[in-house]
Amino acid sequence: MTHTFPTTGYASRGVRHRRPRRSGVPFLAQLVIWAGAAGVLALWWSDTASVVGPAGWLTGAGRITGLLAGYACAVLLALMARVPLLDHTIGTDRLARWHALGGRCTISLALAHTLLIIWGYSLASHANVVSQTSMLVLRYPDLLKGTAGFLLFLATGIVSAHAARRRMSYETWHYLHFATYLAVFLTFGHQLSNGADFVGNRLAQVAWYALFLGVSALVAWYRFAVPVRRGLRHRVRVAAVHPEAPDVVSVHLTGEHLDELGGEPGQFLRWRFMARGLWWTATPYSLSAPALPGRLRITVKATGGHSAALAHLAPGTRVWAEGPYGAFTADRRTAPKALLLAGGVGVTPLRALFETLPGEVTLVYRARRADDFALRGELDAIAARRRATVHYVVDEPTGFSSPLTARGLSVLVPDLAAHDVYLCGPTGMARTAIQALREAGVPARRIHHESFAF
Repeated sequence: MTHTFPTTGYASRGVRHRRPRRSGVPFLAQLVIWAGAAGVLALWWSDTASVVGPAGWLTGAGRITGLLAGYACAVLLALMARVPLLDHTIGTDRLARWHALGGRCTISLALAHTLLIIWGYSLASHANVVSQTSMLVLRYPDLLKGTAGFLLFLATGIVSAHAARRRMSYETWHYLHFATYLAVFLTFGHQLSNGADFVGNRLAQVAWYALFLGVSALVAWYRFAVPVRRGLRHRVRVAAVHPEAPDVVSVHLTGEHLDELGGEPGQFLRWRFMARGLWWTATPYSLSAPALPGRLRITVKATGGHSAALAHLAPGTRVWAEGPYGAFTADRRTAPKALLLAGGVGVTPLRALFETLPGEVTLVYRARRADDFALRGELDAIAARRRATVHYVVDEPTGFSSPLTARGLSVLVPDLAAHDVYLCGPTGMARTAIQALREAGVPARRIHHESFAF
């Protein structure tokens, strides 16, 4: 069954016009990363006079992979330091994908470094692999700590594998990842005391210290100091909790100087509710309405114990808010027309964008049943005010559903290929929608989607 709000055209009342920004930060970030890798290879090249024999080739390859693994550690920490410039232009989920890919590369490089160095040294000393490994670990300075760090990296890689992640909660996975900081600390000394490219090379040592100290400063500031400072300054508290649909509630929040947070429609914050059973985790929830002076709102569906408990929050409960994060904002718009495609509670960031996104806007909101539409009264009021179009699509009964296909979407939005598309919904729905949009001729650069999946 499809319901269409009977309005057409576009009115600018209440909508902020601005020219979309085309950021070059993603390209520049990748350029800097690859330039740094080239610099690391140049360090090895400048410090290597010649490579002779199998032992020399193996040891040289071990040195290269070790240098790249160490450099990759710094890159991984920088990607997840939550630097606003990167987060607001590249996007949190895209940074997470880069981080995941970089993590796999780092572990592979570290493993290759370990095996190649042991093999090369064994050939050079005519010793067996077991005795050579024992001598390296027990007699070389800082290598015992380096080995412990390497094993921590391996353990982190194992728990980050998709099969393992499915068997643990986000909170468990998140806290286990803090072992990465310890692993970097343990391996750092080994790089400088055993690395042939650093021993006696003061310039290389200074550059390596500067790299890791700089990244450590970013992590300490943006992941720890800034959240604490903002929590003390803004003093966010729960004002009220209102039901919106079955198992869906809106949490209204109040605080001081909230305009300084700078949260834009489409962005999210990580919320830590200081209530029994909830304080130990910070969960990402999008703003479900434009931020107002002294007022914020999130809308949450009960999908687990933590989210279900939010329905019972008492007014006055203290809240620590980290953010805002994400690049799912009006800055991504490139066309004068936009389609907002929501699935279930994924409507929350799109509701805020629906009110504020410039240009001609169409909202397609999909849910399982008609009773599952959250914030419908607000959406209808926004549509009437700005003369926008809303399509409500239900899955049940199936005879009245509109399929999530290129043809089905084109029926609802005839000139679909001329739209920017903001997409938010469950993982399966999002995957199907992206495929349908591409088949309908929407360029990939105009499909904007962020996911909280880990």
